Amino acid sequence: MTMSQESRKQRVLFLCHANSARSLMGEALLRHLAGDRFDAFSAGTEPDEPHQKTLAALKEQSISTEGLASQSLDSFEGQHFDAVIVLCDKAQETCRDWEGSRDEHLYWDIRDPRGIERDNAYAQALQEIRVRLMLWLQIKDRDRARHLADD
Repeated sequence: MTMSQESRKQRVLFLCHANSARSLMGEALLRHLAGDRFDAFSAGTEPDEPHQKTLAALKEQSISTEGLASQSLDSFEGQHFDAVIVLCDKAQETCRDWEGSRDEHLYWDIRDPRGIERDNAYAQALQEIRVRLMLWLQIKDRDRARHLADD
């Protein structure tokens, strides 16, 4: 990691099929948990509107939904990301041919809450993303500490 990489915010893109639930949750959560170190974005391979239950689940956890909007993966073509986190099978398939670059590619298969009839499906998806994101951030912190110790 160079000094410029150390001092700038890392760019992270969350991807899912519709960009209406899981990827929006990832974007909002990363901003909430570590927005001082990461610029978070989200996109869908076939974007739809943000689902109202997604926005409600985020607000219930006091996570800002300001600026969240569904976007196409195509709008990020040619851009570089430090990490791309794919949250579903459909996006994983499409992402293989994406014309963008990334240093790290993660695949977290989070079940689509839109297809689950339970009342807590969105809260459960949000919690699952939170747990994985917290673990990923711990790894990033450990790697950063190692790098600083080596300098």
